Amino acid sequence: MGKHPFHDRDDRGQILPFTALLLVLAAGLAVLIVELGQIAVDRAQARTAADAAALAAAASPERARAQAVRLAGANGARIVSFDEPPGEVVVVVVVGRASATARAQTIRTFAR
Repeated sequence: MGKHPFHDRDDRGQILPFTALLLVLAAGLAVLIVELGQIAVDRAQARTAADAAALAAAASPERARAQAVRLAGANGARIVSFDEPPGEVVVVVVVGRASATARAQTIRTFAR
């Protein structure tokens, strides 16, 4: 009479493997979320660095490459490509696992 119809001694301890599995899945999900967040941060930083480098290079055509390298480095990026087609500057940078490309038109100055 004291035995509950839904409790069987053979079912005791079954929650432990299930809990362990849930903990492993939760840890894996946490790692995935952190990685995706880092990728998003790297992309944003790469875009900022590429834009800054391209604009700095376009603003000072006589020192374009040096300015681009300086500004990319100041923004935590590394320049992997620098090109100066007529009238513009194209810069490709890498931050972590993200890369970004930026273009800027060179500034025309007129001497008097």
